[in-house]
Amino acid sequence: MALGARAETRCVKWRCGCGHVWRLLSLLLCFSPLVSGHIRYSIPEEMKKGSLIGNVAQDLGLDLKRLRSGRARIVSGESIQYTELKADKGTLVVNERIDREQLCGDVTPCSFSFEIILENPMELHQVTVEITDINDHSPVFKRNKINFDISESAVIGAGFSLISAEDQDVGVNGLKEYFLTENENFILKQNSNADGKKYAEMVLQKPLDRETNPFLSLKLIAVDGGTPQRSGTVNIDITVLDANDNAPVFNQSVYKATVLENSPKDTYVITVNASDADHGSNGVVTYHFSEIDSSLLNVFTINEETGIISIKGSIDYEKDKKYEFRIDAKDQGGLRDSSKVIIEVTDVNDNAPTISVMSFTSPVSEDSPPGTTIGIINVKDLDSGDNGQVNCKIEENSPFKIKSNLRNYYTLVTDTVLDREGVSDYNITVVATDSGLPPLSVRRTFHLKVSDVNDNAPVFLQSVYNTFITENNSPGLSVLTLRAKDPDENQNARVSYILEETNVGGSPISDFVSVNAESGVVHAVRSFDYEQIKELLFVVKAQDGGSPPLSSNVTVKILIQDQNDNPPQVLYPVQTGGSVVAEMVPRSADVGYLVTKVVAVDVDSGQNAWLSYKLQKATDRALFEVGLQNGEIRTIRQVSDKDAVKQRLTVIVEDNGQPSRSATVIVNVAVADSFPEVLSEFTDFTHDKEYKDNLTFYLVLALAVVSFLFITCLVVIISVKIYRWRQSRILYQSKLPVIPYYPPRYSDTLGTGTLPHVYNYEVCRTTDSRKSDCKFGRAGSQNVLIMEPSSTGTMQRIQSDRNILDEPDSPLEVSCVLIFFFFYHLKKYTYNQNQNQNQNHLYSPSVCCTHEEFNCALSNSENKIFSTINNQLEKMIISINISININSS
Repeated sequence: MALGARAETRCVKWRCGCGHVWRLLSLLLCFSPLVSGHIRYSIPEEMKKGSLIGNVAQDLGLDLKRLRSGRARIVSGESIQYTELKADKGTLVVNERIDREQLCGDVTPCSFSFEIILENPMELHQVTVEITDINDHSPVFKRNKINFDISESAVIGAGFSLISAEDQDVGVNGLKEYFLTENENFILKQNSNADGKKYAEMVLQKPLDRETNPFLSLKLIAVDGGTPQRSGTVNIDITVLDANDNAPVFNQSVYKATVLENSPKDTYVITVNASDADHGSNGVVTYHFSEIDSSLLNVFTINEETGIISIKGSIDYEKDKKYEFRIDAKDQGGLRDSSKVIIEVTDVNDNAPTISVMSFTSPVSEDSPPGTTIGIINVKDLDSGDNGQVNCKIEENSPFKIKSNLRNYYTLVTDTVLDREGVSDYNITVVATDSGLPPLSVRRTFHLKVSDVNDNAPVFLQSVYNTFITENNSPGLSVLTLRAKDPDENQNARVSYILEETNVGGSPISDFVSVNAESGVVHAVRSFDYEQIKELLFVVKAQDGGSPPLSSNVTVKILIQDQNDNPPQVLYPVQTGGSVVAEMVPRSADVGYLVTKVVAVDVDSGQNAWLSYKLQKATDRALFEVGLQNGEIRTIRQVSDKDAVKQRLTVIVEDNGQPSRSATVIVNVAVADSFPEVLSEFTDFTHDKEYKDNLTFYLVLALAVVSFLFITCLVVIISVKIYRWRQSRILYQSKLPVIPYYPPRYSDTLGTGTLPHVYNYEVCRTTDSRKSDCKFGRAGSQNVLIMEPSSTGTMQRIQSDRNILDEPDSPLEVSCVLIFFFFYHLKKYTYNQNQNQNQNHLYSPSVCCTHEEFNCALSNSENKIFSTINNQLEKMIISINISININSS
């Protein structure tokens, strides 16, 4: 804590001493988006790792939370990180052992600087740590022994330079003074160079006498000013020579020269010169470096004979700006003189600027406003003067710019609004160029990615999608694939396809199609029928996964194509399960006689509904033909008596689809001039035994009932008046109106039409019965014969034929009608109870027949029963007629 207090005190003093500097920095910060500060600490060297330097948070006035949230960190250009920031405590501690002599050498004061950077918002604080020296080094001589050859004739006051001791400590801990061991001949004289370094000379105070003392051994002691005091010692061995009374003398006490840095080896620097008044060998002078640093011996060399000083090693202005050393001139008698040489180094532009990244943020959001800081860089140039003046710029045209906030610090900011869909990443090249001749530059490229925001809605590749699908498709069939692209990325570009709800024919569109949310594939939910629906029109929405999501719509139109999936349907002649429909052809029919027309339709469309008619089978193929397009059955030759009465034609109706479908109809044709000729060919007497037994029972029962009713009717008829009897005659002569029947008319969707003509059918019912099921039909002028398989009665509607009912009414006719009417309906009820499958086809024998023809409508068993009844009725009728005649007369 004492050290921290010391550091804080020094910081305060430093700030007070540099108040005008802080006022300048404050002015700069007012125009800068960065917040900055500067603190200074002072610590001794060789502190242990983890030792406290100072409380950064307290000295900068920062909260510990701010240090953590701003990711406070130290940024330094040095390869060794001497300090460490404890963000959780806000303190600065020693990270590596600090050796002041290694760090700064002889430079005082010794310090190093670094920056503390905080983010969100960006803050930059400079910290300077001064390293004070401790007395951890003793003075050291480069050699263990100094040898001198001194002539005994050396004059009193002659000086002899001694090597200097080197003490790596500075200040009071550095070299303080020299001591020479006590002797009679020499005293020690101490001097200081311009740079403050001390050196010593031995001065002869008493003449030497080689004969008395040819060798002298002394010790030179160098001590520093530290506590405790440290010292170093070197031995001085003196050999006394014979007389040489003139010492060499330099022509200059100080030699000055200038040399360019990076000068090549053996470059000439300067020549030193000394003269000796002696003659002979005592006048020969040689030149030597006085005891200097070993580092200088690696840089310069001197020719011992000529005194020419030249370059031996490398000259680096950034390392040493000036060299200062001494040269000795020595004759053969050991006399010598010394002179100082000062060599100044001239800087050349040999160092390119360096770019250090303090902070860089990538990626940056594409919706960042102009002026957003993306990075801070530090640019340095080790050269001096104009060679060290650096200018920074951004290469090429990019939406960024660089601003200078503090000395050597630059900020990279956005200049315009970014668009990731246009450019997703940038290579920002910063060029730093100095002002030297020639100028040197350095490039540093920063790769910046632009992060996406959801600013683009999905776009379909087509404005409208049209496709076709054939009907009778399998459910789940893939119809088409919708594609929408979103120029955004990741979740913002993830497109989902949604089917918009709408109704088709009262049903939701989801009952017809579905859309895969991920792939956009449209599937048919069910099988389509062209005859029910011909097209589907719906809307699909493409929505991205952004927040909030963006979407767009597209219209999809699916046209359903017809398939030949419906066979032709035969409308006429009607095929029934329990009856035979026969067309009458008179034997007098000519060639081309129209027998009938097969009428069929196909609910398909287009060529699938084009129908053709062909005669597949025929009893006599040479007699009939079928119209290919209209289905008309006509005779192709004259009908003869040899032709069979019963003609069976099988007509096939085919459509024009691929593959084609067909329907078959059987047409029965009766070649005859009257109906009795046809009965034997078309009558079916197939009845099972159970039916016959039941019918016999009902006929016997009916006989008893009819007999009773008949007797009752006779009594009533006799008793009624003629007036009432005449009224009943009028009722019996009533005719039913002809009701026309029109079959359904079908029309093809393409307008081809399958029923070009209208056919009318008339129905004739039994007299005095509006519930009769006896049906008769006529197509044009053709005769149609309809028969019930269980009966033998026939009816032919021929205008020229006369019927017994056309005669005046008689009791015989009335009785016959009443009896047969009751008998017929009873028989029909029984038959229908046993033939449920034919309950919708109720046919009756004609009542428009004579008494003799009535027998033909019954079976053999029925004829037997009815014969008995008939005989009795004839007797009764004869009696009634006699009675009526008598009454009439």
